[in-house]
Amino acid sequence: MNPALLTLFPLLGFVVIGLFGKWLKHEKVIGVVGSGAIFLSFLVAVVLFCDLLQMPEESRSYVSTVYTWIATGSFSVNVAYRVDQLSVLFALIITGVGFLIHVYSIGYMHGDKGFARFFAYLNLFVFMMLNLVMASNFLLTFLGWEGVGLCSYLLIGFWYDRKFEGSFITWTGDAAKKAFIVNRIGDFGVLIAMFMLFNIFGTLDYGEISQHAQGVFSMGDTAVTIITLALFLGCTGKSAQIPLAVWLPDAMAGPTPVSALIHAATMVTSGIFLIARTNVLFALAPATMAIVAGVGIATALIAGTIGLVQNDIKKVLAYSTVSQLGFMFTALGVGAFTAGVFHVMTHAFFKALLFLASGSVIHGMHEEQDVQKMGGLKKYMPVTFATWIIGTFAIAGIPVFSGFFSKDEILWNAYIGGGPILWGIGAIAAFFTAFYMWRLTSLTFFGKERFDHHSVHPHESPVTMTAPLVILAVLSAIGGFVGIPHVIGHLINVPNYIEHWLEPVFSSAQAILPAHVGEYSALEWTLMGISTVVAVSGILLARTFYAAGPERAHQLAARFSLLYKILWNKWYLDELYQMLLVNPIYIASRDFLWKVVDVVVIDGIVNGSARTIAASASILRRLQTGIAQNYALLMMAGIVVLIVIVLYPFFS
Repeated sequence: MNPALLTLFPLLGFVVIGLFGKWLKHEKVIGVVGSGAIFLSFLVAVVLFCDLLQMPEESRSYVSTVYTWIATGSFSVNVAYRVDQLSVLFALIITGVGFLIHVYSIGYMHGDKGFARFFAYLNLFVFMMLNLVMASNFLLTFLGWEGVGLCSYLLIGFWYDRKFEGSFITWTGDAAKKAFIVNRIGDFGVLIAMFMLFNIFGTLDYGEISQHAQGVFSMGDTAVTIITLALFLGCTGKSAQIPLAVWLPDAMAGPTPVSALIHAATMVTSGIFLIARTNVLFALAPATMAIVAGVGIATALIAGTIGLVQNDIKKVLAYSTVSQLGFMFTALGVGAFTAGVFHVMTHAFFKALLFLASGSVIHGMHEEQDVQKMGGLKKYMPVTFATWIIGTFAIAGIPVFSGFFSKDEILWNAYIGGGPILWGIGAIAAFFTAFYMWRLTSLTFFGKERFDHHSVHPHESPVTMTAPLVILAVLSAIGGFVGIPHVIGHLINVPNYIEHWLEPVFSSAQAILPAHVGEYSALEWTLMGISTVVAVSGILLARTFYAAGPERAHQLAARFSLLYKILWNKWYLDELYQMLLVNPIYIASRDFLWKVVDVVVIDGIVNGSARTIAASASILRRLQTGIAQNYALLMMAGIVVLIVIVLYPFFS
């Protein structure tokens, strides 16, 4: 099976819908074309997965070249796709979850005037994301990297004429621009890393760089540290980590399927993929690894605290995404690459489920997103409620649900790779996750009904929206069993399938990193038990506070008004950036670059040269008298001057 077909089908879907969408007219036709393109890509990913399974373990990696893209001097780059365990796993997640989101969108976007345009953007988004993860070289990855940034701009600002309440923004178009600009900062880091890698290795091919990295760099070299820090800067942008996390909550301005696509299976996992793909480089840069772990755990904690007080159902999930991405980066920072990628997979299941379920709630509540105006929806939306509960248990880390296995694996590796303090911060962040998710559940589905029955009539969503919820709920419930921890699998004689699957991809990096012991120790059982207690405690505490509605929580917020104000204002991160970066740049641009550089210097040079020419022309103009005798006199004078110049050497 040619892996190029993976990207071809979404591209064809984009072209067909983009060019002929207005003539297709019927929504079902457009929905079938858009969803069918992604489903065909999913089938290709399944075939590639089966092909890899049939290969010997040591040769489960190959590159399929489509054509030579750039060839100039010593620089040559192909459009080529690397098929290995990592790329195929991401392709399965992107196309599988992406297909379900496309199907859901048929019902959610019904009646929207931009229905065809929406599906064209979704197909383009998946095309770019598949190029990002399947690429065999940095440049093709960067094409997909920039492509998903463009598509996120188009999709976040899809309803460009609607108002949106965000940080220093009032329109959905502002949220799209914010995402685009913040991501450009991180993208600059990726460019710097690419320039340095080509200068050192003479290639941008992942395989060649990984193969020769240990021969070129020694542990902790300045060059490899700078390269990995630059790559990580790009990752903080795409995967919304501190200090570039401010764009993602405002990305909720887009339609709910966009939130699910960006926050679950695609764009925000780009940073995780890039570090996983370049794992050898990061293993050679221990200082960068420590920074990755530190930034990750800080992001997980800070985003978790903000999620405690938000009332917009989608914004709570947005901060939850930022927090969960922090867990993934923590795993990567301590060298647990498999655990980080495993959490990407489980997170794709339960976060896509939760976002789509929130969209079902919003759809049933006639576009209402404030959970303080909901309550008691369980009886009106039984399917949405049942699937939401499964997603909540999964993200909270309740045993046997998918999130339990992946999050516990991260916490365990954080303990053995980073120490008890790193584990403790992670456990606190996990407690916040369980708390704010059950707070959201209580305010939305339980308690008294706080909406206006005259204007709002809650109802269950159509089957095109609920069917994807059921499938994702099943995956959220059982998806974690492919990564059963060794401490459990050792007892029941079940291997950790995903670790075994990804082992060849990370074997070189694991050989560089220090080995950790204690895999089957009683300590791991103890920590697993504590994390379970933490999750259950968070749920029970939230249930105590919010079972009857938000009133008791309001009393608590009044008692701790200062802390509540800080969390409500998101630790004032946007205000801090506005004060330290945005306003100074704006003032410098207005008062210096415009008024001095532009008006005085540039305009002065341009206008001054024009005035000089005009003045010179005015002087020369006086010679043009229109009298023939004057012209003859000037001609004779010129002839005399020329004669003098010619004859001067003979008389000197």
